[in-house]
Amino acid sequence: MRLILLGCPGAGKGTQAMLITQAFHIPPISTGDIFRAAIKQGSALGKQVKSTVEEGQYVPDELVIALVKERIQQADCENGFLLDGFPRTVVQAKALDQLTPIDYVIDIDVPEEEVVKRLSGRRIHLASGRIYHLQSHPPRIANQDDLTGEPLIQRPDDREAIVRKRLQVYQDQTSPLRKYYQHSKQPYIKVDGTQSVDAIKHEIFSLLSSCEPQEGA
Repeated sequence: MRLILLGCPGAGKGTQAMLITQAFHIPPISTGDIFRAAIKQGSALGKQVKSTVEEGQYVPDELVIALVKERIQQADCENGFLLDGFPRTVVQAKALDQLTPIDYVIDIDVPEEEVVKRLSGRRIHLASGRIYHLQSHPPRIANQDDLTGEPLIQRPDDREAIVRKRLQVYQDQTSPLRKYYQHSKQPYIKVDGTQSVDAIKHEIFSLLSSCEPQEGA
């Protein structure tokens, strides 16, 4: 089961990726995780990635493709994988076509204003990764983690101006990508991302019914 999960920042790809990979016992491959690891290491590359992301831009195709190629050749990808956030451009998609066949392309679609509301209201407890939202899941005490009382932060790329810039860049790059996959040999599935998490999961799993999830899904 080799899957691509498309969707703009804040569309809920991470949540659905976790549900899908648990059901089919395949690893999630997120370029975001790869980049965050580089940033945490504080290498020269990590500093470049950090600056690029915080400005609302994306890492160059050549670097992303090389990182993904290395990742999908690892042993845990032998029975498949789920790509979350890659490919992001037609150039990346064509490069991926040369690396491996893909079984399904799943596109989670969410309107821009809904995404802005979701991301700009997000707050994070850095030490644990716990995520809150000012409207839908606020902390018990404003700006404090429920368990530790430590301060919550807003990621620089969650600020509204940066969110809108990220969305514009995403739309400019991804509109051609969607057309590419709509006319490719891989089945292309578009899902309404404004539904509940469970409803989105049900729709995706129903559409993937030709590939039965393993026991425990």
